[in-house]
Amino acid sequence: MKKTFLTLLLALGVPLVGTAQEKASLEQLAKWLKRFPAADTNKDGTLSIAEATAFRDKMLGGKTGKKKQGGAPSKFEVDPGWKAEKFPDHAICYLSPDAIKGLYPDVISFEKPTDGALRIVGTGHSFMRPGYQTLPKICEAAGFKQPLHTHTGGGITGSARYKWEQENGIFQFDKKPVPKLLASIANAKWDAMMWGPYFNDRPEYYSCWIDFCLKTNPEMKFYLSDSWVQLGQLDKIPKSEDFFTEEIFDKLTQQKRDAGIGLIETLRKKYPDKFFILPTSDAMTLAAKHYLRGELPGIEGINKVIGKKDRSLWRDQLGHLGPGFDRLEGYVFYATLYGKSPELIEAPIKFGQSDFPSPELDRMFRKIAWQAVINNPFSGVSKPANGAE
Repeated sequence: MKKTFLTLLLALGVPLVGTAQEKASLEQLAKWLKRFPAADTNKDGTLSIAEATAFRDKMLGGKTGKKKQGGAPSKFEVDPGWKAEKFPDHAICYLSPDAIKGLYPDVISFEKPTDGALRIVGTGHSFMRPGYQTLPKICEAAGFKQPLHTHTGGGITGSARYKWEQENGIFQFDKKPVPKLLASIANAKWDAMMWGPYFNDRPEYYSCWIDFCLKTNPEMKFYLSDSWVQLGQLDKIPKSEDFFTEEIFDKLTQQKRDAGIGLIETLRKKYPDKFFILPTSDAMTLAAKHYLRGELPGIEGINKVIGKKDRSLWRDQLGHLGPGFDRLEGYVFYATLYGKSPELIEAPIKFGQSDFPSPELDRMFRKIAWQAVINNPFSGVSKPANGAE
């Protein structure tokens, strides 16, 4: 029963990251109640979101071990097949492009852009969603339309490993493939692929995607967003935001770098001039330092969990971005992918928001993003473009 309930919730995206309200409908809750009556702890005949979440947490604890924070498991079982020389024979990645298209005919393709745009495919979770949403709007203001095709999920369900298993119909998705990206990658032209990181990542979770892409799109480049600092790195949550200093942020950021450097170096060595980093972590650390100096107008705190301010850099213990910081992530994506400073964009960007962030804060976001990108040795952007410093 544990395995069934966990698989169901993971498949439906409920909600390993974010609130259950965002993911679960009343109809879904009614279905889960019929299937898992033990989740109705108060026995009132109705399954509430809180009860569903609590039951999910109980099952995650029994199946995957201790959770790190926020409902996104940091310890989980990985199929031993990942250590084998090859994936199961029925993996979709071994089929011809025509055969994959036959299984999943909804192929997405774009004509070769004449405006300098890159055709991008990507996976990711809620840490990537803000940038995926704002990047097209930024590109539109820069004068071109962003071709983008993604297959995302919440928490672990958006990780590169999970999506590979799901798309190929292997391991936890044995013979139940959903090749949403594989069909389009094999049957259309693409210029880049993007991913969000996840706990305990291994190089093979990305090399499988890269090898598949290069078979039909040998000129593609690949971009992994790095992981910004999180409260879970601390022994305990501070009682006050006074705990945070620039030195503390430098220390936490270096911990993240040290944890991920092996994966990055392995993939950059295996794929020279192909594998790059989207330095969102550097950008958030820079933003935190600017906040400590009083240089982020309108931002009221570091993390809502501690300071209780809505307009904080982060809004929860796991590390989801606070209001307005979707722009910062989008600017990092834009600057890395196109090697241009978002400070040079003159046209208004249609973010759909009103008075927040202010123009002053937005300019700071653009500046921070560009500095993060040009100063990160793995971004692929080694010097200012078009004279922007």
